[in-house]
Amino acid sequence: MEFVYDKLRQRIKEKYRTQDNFAHLLGISRTSLNLKLNNVSEFSQHEILLSMQLLDVSISEIDSYFFTLKEQGEETDA
Repeated sequence: MEFVYDKLRQRIKEKYRTQDNFAHLLGISRTSLNLKLNNVSEFSQHEILLSMQLLDVSISEIDSYFFTLKEQGEETDA
């Protein structure tokens, strides 16, 4: 099962400019964040909740940031 993180990537860019800046505040490496955004590893519950706080996004929008399933054959912006 793969997830689409396009909306998350965009919000990270808007708020923190780089994934490196965001990863630092999240307490993980840029490489670790990149692996998670590319569906190689998974976000922990703690990382998801902290991300929502850091990005100033309502918890009611969590699905659109972390749980949008990738459609078969769909290309994403990586």
